[in-house]
Amino acid sequence: MKAVTVEKLGGPEGLILTEVADPVARAGEVVVAVEASGVGLVDAFQRRGQFPGFDRPGFIPGAEVAGRVLGTGPGVAREWIGKHVFALVRTGGYAQRVAVDPGLLIPIPPGLSSVEAIALGINGLVAKFSLLRAGLRPGERVLVRGAGGGIGSSVVQLAVLEGARVTALTSASRAQRVADLGVEDVIVRQAGTDVPGGFDVIIDPVAGPELATFLQKLRANGRYVINGVAAGFPTPDFGSALIASFAKSPVLSLLSLDSMGPAELADVGQALFGLAVTRKLTPLVGMTLRLEEAARAHEVLEDGQVLGKIVLLA
Repeated sequence: MKAVTVEKLGGPEGLILTEVADPVARAGEVVVAVEASGVGLVDAFQRRGQFPGFDRPGFIPGAEVAGRVLGTGPGVAREWIGKHVFALVRTGGYAQRVAVDPGLLIPIPPGLSSVEAIALGINGLVAKFSLLRAGLRPGERVLVRGAGGGIGSSVVQLAVLEGARVTALTSASRAQRVADLGVEDVIVRQAGTDVPGGFDVIIDPVAGPELATFLQKLRANGRYVINGVAAGFPTPDFGSALIASFAKSPVLSLLSLDSMGPAELADVGQALFGLAVTRKLTPLVGMTLRLEEAARAHEVLEDGQVLGKIVLLA
């Protein structure tokens, strides 16, 4: 089968289309014929050798796929064969086939394509679990950093759907498209931007050196959820901002899908897919490219101008 491997750690040019052996479903596994794979920042971190466990070339990146179950291994019900599914595979997704534990499969309902499922996939799951972690209530003021990114735009849609008053912080090139998602206010991110305070909840896929500044934007009993590090890790002294806000009882949480069990992921994933089928949630597809265009996909991802998910078609 065809797959994209990281032949050299570093830039997108290290992503090479190659031929590899077809995966075989071992005991407790299924093989999925991949129709679409998601491209995300985690893939870029792995490609650069900046993600734990990915410090040597030769691996196939890609954390999420959608397609149809082609075969099952011993101990797996054959009823899975032919099912349209989404799967969190962690790695190996830039390929025409993947072997995966059926416990990690989420059925895709009729009316939703593989590309749309990928557009909702990891981004939607992270967004929803972040809002659950924050305990968001209708009417609360929410600030979304990186609102034009994959996770950020999913947070915006879900928070608006849940009745929150959303302020989106994003780049000038994405501002109008983010505004169209129903936010109360859009703030264009640039040097010297003045972001007001008084937020009940801040959802942050960005982190970086400005984290301490944004912690101070919470109101009393505010909740801050970090679900990504698109701008890198915060400075070591960011905790000083929390201590300085001691009297306001702020809550800081970290959110990773790695801490969620398969049943939780499946329940939330199916709920998200259901919202999309009923048109309450829009899968934001920024660009579709062929598997052999993976390097181009990473260039577009890192350019940061596309609103929505970049999807590879196998």
